[in-house]
Amino acid sequence: MVFKRLLGSLGVGAPTVDTVLDPAPVLPGGMLAGEVRLRGGQADFDVEHITLELVARVEAEHEDGESEGVVVFDRFTVGGGFRLGAEEERGVPFRVTLPWETPITELYGQHLGIVLGVRTELAVAGARDKGDLDQLTVTALPVQEAVLEAFGQVGFGFRSADLEYGRIAGTGQQLPFYQEIELVPAPQYAHRLNEVELTFLAGPGGIDVVLEADKRGGLLTSGHDAVTRFTVGHHDVRDWAAEVDGWIRQLVEHHSTYGAPAAYGHGAPYTDHGHHDDHHRSGPGVGTAVAAGAAGLAVGVVGGMVAAEVVDEVGDFFEGDDEEEDEG
Repeated sequence: MVFKRLLGSLGVGAPTVDTVLDPAPVLPGGMLAGEVRLRGGQADFDVEHITLELVARVEAEHEDGESEGVVVFDRFTVGGGFRLGAEEERGVPFRVTLPWETPITELYGQHLGIVLGVRTELAVAGARDKGDLDQLTVTALPVQEAVLEAFGQVGFGFRSADLEYGRIAGTGQQLPFYQEIELVPAPQYAHRLNEVELTFLAGPGGIDVVLEADKRGGLLTSGHDAVTRFTVGHHDVRDWAAEVDGWIRQLVEHHSTYGAPAAYGHGAPYTDHGHHDDHHRSGPGVGTAVAAGAAGLAVGVVGGMVAAEVVDEVGDFFEGDDEEEDEG
């Protein structure tokens, strides 16, 4: 077993740490399990705490354009308060609950380019070091899969996915960022829409499906954005293709204003023709899609070269973190 070095604040000869996550993908709001494996250093050390951080690579819009950064979106203390002997090996198992709004990183085994990680912080002898970063894979909840499959059945195509820093107005969003899944319009809507961007905001009682349409202008009118939200239950059983087609028709044809959120299980919308808390939806970024056809979305506009680039981005994120540790 290869333990990652802890240099930096703890110095050479300090304990090493390796966090091993259970291999199965987890769900938003689900349990993440694994084990933090420690190996003692050249002397005895008092381990004050072991903390796991959930991190995400996120895009942010500002006056000078766009930038990317890493955001910590949850923390869990999973152990500590014990002495680790020299060269001693010890495992600390853990089970923690992911936030409901944790982004989806894959659909049916196809990676979307969304970068999430679990970073381990070890506090020893008054010093702290973030010594291990592991990729986190999160798959869609059943109702999220059903909605995405329905978009594919209606004729929409999957273009990209990314994470945007900011909040969507009028929602109960909990995390400081949201996930955008960008869809190519179905042929029957291509004359009315440039694209549709979908965001899932999950909670224990159900999911808000937020849709933003970039609507095409006419000869005498300019294009504009329309935003609407539908609320569904985790166990709803519907004709999802008909449901989604109805959502898009309302988004395209109606011009109502914000109202109360729909009751779970009914899917009634509220709509808006503005933007999200000054954070307008952007195009493809770090989360450029690699999964053409994922979740039944049928366009296939993504080529192998793009897929390779995204896989490289994901790998670089984790490899780059290790390099920073080594340089410390």
